[in-house]
Amino acid sequence: MTDQMTAPVAQPLDELGPVDWIVVEFPGSRFRGEIIPTLEQLVRSGTIRVLDLVLIRKGEDGSLDISELSEVDESELGVLRAYETELAWLLSEDDVAAVAEVIEPGSTAALLVWENAWAAPFASALRHAGGHLVDSGRIPVQALIQAIEEEESEDAGEGE
Repeated sequence: MTDQMTAPVAQPLDELGPVDWIVVEFPGSRFRGEIIPTLEQLVRSGTIRVLDLVLIRKGEDGSLDISELSEVDESELGVLRAYETELAWLLSEDDVAAVAEVIEPGSTAALLVWENAWAAPFASALRHAGGHLVDSGRIPVQALIQAIEEEESEDAGEGE
């Protein structure tokens, strides 16, 4: 993402939690909204706050159809409109163009930016205590699953 992701914020910046983004591609444009109830539950429970969401459809010919959350059909993501925040429109045109470059023709992708609302109180306390983030990372779920399966396989081999 670029450094151009700025927007007016209604809540004090000190009360924000960590912000993440993902791009999820649905080959063959087979996105039918099955993930929406889970995303909605995460928002309702206060675990996350959707800051921006963009749908990108790439035609077989490479043509693009880009839709912000406010423009998306009710049958797809419309239920999430109620959760749209003042921070919507965080993504720049350059951000969306960079994502569109990696999407396969004939696919639909969702570009989602969210605040980890559950972590906001801790992040605020950390800042008030004079601490600051030095490094961060994420272990892909696929890597964890693979490591667990390898360990289980080794353990099963030792038991024989």
